[in-house]
Amino acid sequence: MNTPLEDKIRELKHQGLKATVARRAVLEVLIEGPSHQSADDIATKISQRYPEIHLSTIYRTLDTLENIGSIDHVHLGHGRAVYHLGDDPHQHLVCDRCGSVIEVPNEIFASLSKTLANDYGFHLRRSHFAVLGRCQACEATDGSTAQPR
Repeated sequence: MNTPLEDKIRELKHQGLKATVARRAVLEVLIEGPSHQSADDIATKISQRYPEIHLSTIYRTLDTLENIGSIDHVHLGHGRAVYHLGDDPHQHLVCDRCGSVIEVPNEIFASLSKTLANDYGFHLRRSHFAVLGRCQACEATDGSTAQPR
């Protein structure tokens, strides 16, 4: 049985890419977690382990890994983009009060995606956005901020 890193390295080789130190380092950081990390967070962790890897190399590596589908980035609200492994396609629900992130299966948005495509000719890039709202806990403690329906 392979480790998650070995599986990702096999993906790289299948795409005709080398498992460079920078690519391995980015994948290691994302595999170790937490699930959603900004490029700056990833770069900080990598520079602690591999000070010889330059920041520009880390950003290029993130771009390369995203282009081959090994990782994804998403904008969780108004903050910086965060990265996560691309193994499990999902959407993000973000509480605009406490910042909690709930991952939900892509299938939940399939109907909306189809409607937008059919009715408006608009095709969602579902891996790059989050839906903002209130989590159950925040809604329960602050029902007064609920929007009228």
